[in-house]
Amino acid sequence: MPIISSSYKAPLWIGGKHAQTILPALFRKVTGINYLRERITTDDGDFLDIDWSRVDSKKLVIFSHGLEGSSRQPYILGMVKEFNARGWDALAWNLRSCGGELNHSIRLYHGGSTPDLANVITHATESKRYKKICLVGFSLGGNITLKYLGDHKTDLPKQIFRACVFSVPCDLYACARSLSHGINRFYLNRFLETLKAKMVLKAKLHPGLFSSINIDKIQDFIDFDNRITAPFNGFKDAIHYYIECSSKRSIPKIETPTLIVNALNDPFLHPACFPYEPCQKSPYVFFENPYDGGHQGFIKDHLIGTYWSDERALRFFEDGK
Repeated sequence: MPIISSSYKAPLWIGGKHAQTILPALFRKVTGINYLRERITTDDGDFLDIDWSRVDSKKLVIFSHGLEGSSRQPYILGMVKEFNARGWDALAWNLRSCGGELNHSIRLYHGGSTPDLANVITHATESKRYKKICLVGFSLGGNITLKYLGDHKTDLPKQIFRACVFSVPCDLYACARSLSHGINRFYLNRFLETLKAKMVLKAKLHPGLFSSINIDKIQDFIDFDNRITAPFNGFKDAIHYYIECSSKRSIPKIETPTLIVNALNDPFLHPACFPYEPCQKSPYVFFENPYDGGHQGFIKDHLIGTYWSDERALRFFEDGK
């Protein structure tokens, strides 16, 4: 599809790309969402915690959060609130070990966790109550969403209608490298702090499993993915994981109307994460790249309240009536 010329502009007071990324994460507050939690069993006998916010609708939107996030991230809560107000039920699922409790198996969440998303979608469709289901993904959750749509194009539930993803690291290797340099190490170190803490707890659940891995020595994502993500999820090494799970490979296979929104000033994203060519060739995938927005920022007027991204996803879904 043609590349969409975006009208989004960040408020002048918010500053540059890092302020647009950090301030919403720290100061956006969303109230009024009272989730109903449900635990479902995965295909490998583990569990996923999913959080519902229902308004008795026949339409459902399923949210996939980003790296080390959860269903309670402000960018999730804000969009849940907006969709509820417009008559949509919402389901926000927590990737493994992100819902407040460590998962039992050695399997970890990663950029290719499409079987887990498939489990969530199957569970939602089994109720037979939804005529229309849309998908929203943020950052790593956006990568998972795109990969799911491409990999499952021949067996998607008929209720899947449209998808919208934001701030997507479509090339995982390029993004991992980008976060290893300069000021971006600020973000990298924050992610690694919580990831490594989880691995320490995992080691207590599975004695001896991590005995050959010096977790404290891990310095970047490539190192983490080589030592942990790849071996515990069936990949030969980090590069094999990146090749298999980067969503840019899945975009040409997608046959569901999909909108990708990546800000040009996103500090996380390498130029390889802007999939101009595959989107232009696809009859189903739209690509919008506003200059502003940072990583999952997209502030409209102020830190509290509706964000441009909330309205953009809703408009894309409702335009497809």
